[in-house]
Amino acid sequence: MRVSHSHHSLYQARQAAPGRRSTVWLLMGVLLVAGNLRAALTGVGPLLPSIEKTTGLSGTWAGLLGTLPLLTFAATSPLVGRTAHRYGAPQALGASLTVLAAGLLVRSLPGVVFLWAGTVVVAAAIAYGNVLLPSVVKSTVPEDRIGQVTGLYVTAMGLLAAVSSGVSVPLADHLPGGWRTALGCWAVLAVLAFVVWAPQHRRTDSPAPARASRERIPWRSSLAWQVSGFMGLQSLGFYTTIAWLPSIVHDHGVGEAAAGWQLFLFQIIGLLSSSALPLLARRWKDQRILAASASTIGALGFALLAVAPQWAVVSSVLTGLGGGACLVLALTFQGQRAADASQAAALASMAQSVGYLVAAAGPLLLGVLHDLTGGWTLPLLLLVALTLIQAVVGFGAGRDLRLQATSRTHTPTRTGE
Repeated sequence: MRVSHSHHSLYQARQAAPGRRSTVWLLMGVLLVAGNLRAALTGVGPLLPSIEKTTGLSGTWAGLLGTLPLLTFAATSPLVGRTAHRYGAPQALGASLTVLAAGLLVRSLPGVVFLWAGTVVVAAAIAYGNVLLPSVVKSTVPEDRIGQVTGLYVTAMGLLAAVSSGVSVPLADHLPGGWRTALGCWAVLAVLAFVVWAPQHRRTDSPAPARASRERIPWRSSLAWQVSGFMGLQSLGFYTTIAWLPSIVHDHGVGEAAAGWQLFLFQIIGLLSSSALPLLARRWKDQRILAASASTIGALGFALLAVAPQWAVVSSVLTGLGGGACLVLALTFQGQRAADASQAAALASMAQSVGYLVAAAGPLLLGVLHDLTGGWTLPLLLLVALTLIQAVVGFGAGRDLRLQATSRTHTPTRTGE
């Protein structure tokens, strides 16, 4: 019996080791996928003055360039669940990484047509990771750790996004091809992520996100709409900032490279905030105060930039603090407000489709208002008002509630109240 027990223990140890290695490899893949979800987009803002000079784009058209990825997110997100159900979530993510690399190369080709077409392809690929990652976390992480793991991959996403903002102008200055090469070089990161993620294609145990399409999107749930609204408004603030902050600072006498580093500061502060928030939120299942407070801090940052642009550094710190916290909360809500992993994918699909449609108005609207007024005060005051609305919506989305699980007969999903 002792011999048999010894052999059994050895077998268990051998089985556990590959399991741990597989978990570590999966986590590395998730972090690298997350690193690709913003770096391809945040490098555009610092280069926007150069892009406008080279292509002749007006402020309105430049704003549309910042809005186009968000419109693509909104259009693509509802399709992710079906694709993942048909081919499997790991395969869907792997394919999206190859499409992302191709889109980055297309975007860097000479010609305005390639700039627009490549932007659409890049954004469509990113949408898959945006939708699937919250569901992957929901299916593999204990309920009380969702916030921490979400914070971890948001940290990876934010770090690469900040680096992209900071190095874009220096890369454009030193690489042949200028801003086009600076944007195209991020294809290397997509290829690296694909190499690390590739082993997941061979997994026979497809994770729950692959079945996301079996769960109906909770259109009739007021809680789901609050989660979606909070996602949209915080995304509007972030993507409008990365699109226009360098131009706003540049218009007040700061050089292009320094303006890019201003955006780097905004994102690094956001990164610190998103890393710290899970520690604060771990003991609080009710996150109403956190969501409202973080939104208010962001509104103060936009207000300061509107009335005292010479204090842009302080403004970047405030908006970074509020924005980083709100991003983690928005992604965490998509897991915590769902009853299970399948419903988390459905809620994420709704939140990111509706949310990015809301967010798409930001960069374009600010560009139009800037062209009409010739300044940045009115556009920034609009951001203040929208961020205060975000505080109210976040107060609703932060309640400790769950959506009801959809029954096998597909009765409509309602709020968990």
